[in-house]
Amino acid sequence: YIGGVMEHVEEAGIHSGDSACSIPPYTLSDDMVARIKEACTRMALELNVKGLMNAQIAVKDDDFYIIEVNPRASRTVPYVSKATNVPMANLATQIAMGKTLKELGMVGFVPKVEWYAVKEAVFPFNRFAGVDPILGPEMKSTGEVMGIDTCFELAFWKAEIAAGQVLPTEGNVFLSAKDRDKDWIVEVGREFTELGFNLFATEGTAQALHNAGLQVTLTHKLSEDGNNVIDLMKDNKVQLLVNTPSGPVARVDEIKIRSEAILRGLPIVTTRSGAEASVKAIKYIASHDWNVKSIQEFHAHK
Repeated sequence: YIGGVMEHVEEAGIHSGDSACSIPPYTLSDDMVARIKEACTRMALELNVKGLMNAQIAVKDDDFYIIEVNPRASRTVPYVSKATNVPMANLATQIAMGKTLKELGMVGFVPKVEWYAVKEAVFPFNRFAGVDPILGPEMKSTGEVMGIDTCFELAFWKAEIAAGQVLPTEGNVFLSAKDRDKDWIVEVGREFTELGFNLFATEGTAQALHNAGLQVTLTHKLSEDGNNVIDLMKDNKVQLLVNTPSGPVARVDEIKIRSEAILRGLPIVTTRSGAEASVKAIKYIASHDWNVKSIQEFHAHK
């Protein structure tokens, strides 16, 4: 069973939703899911895997790329089992011991999920002062949490809280994006404005927001005189940051900004998918109540 948030090949997601994945898939088309399922089935048959197989796959535009395939379980297995109420480890063990899918009644089986389950990785960046929270392909998370509810927005909101990233419902948002991200950052800024947030941005991003007719407060670069975003964070005047990295070798200012946000426990988003999911969750929470119930209650009627 496939779940996942689409991520660009050259960009690894981090903090505040950027490292999240969803069951059912939230950003992948039905066609893409079907193609990935077919590829995984073919690989499993060719490798003669009996049991669990872990495939790392990146999706970009209308293509997907197989990064690696491991004939073993992964820590995603318990998450998928909890999200779908299918005891995957138990079934895989029986298959590894010689049982067949037919004997287990699993031929053609697809779990019906009437809710969304969002997995969020937890990173120890707050333990290491000055570290840049941007991720590459390395495994750096120290744990995982899951939010579950009847819609994606609430499931995402809960996963963020569980991971220690509490999204604000009001206040100020700092936006800073590289040139190729200016189009979507403007749309994100527009949505934040409609939700009543105040926008702060560095010169390039501020100009893009201003040209789109949005009201924005210009912040100085760290090397310039005057208030900059770190000053604003120290004065508790920033509640959320959206900051896309300029490239593999991040600028010194970017690292300082992201590190300061981590130090102060402020939610920071560094990818488009994370920013859009965060806005949707905040917008939903602004007009809806929410509650908590056990995962057993979700599965009770099945």
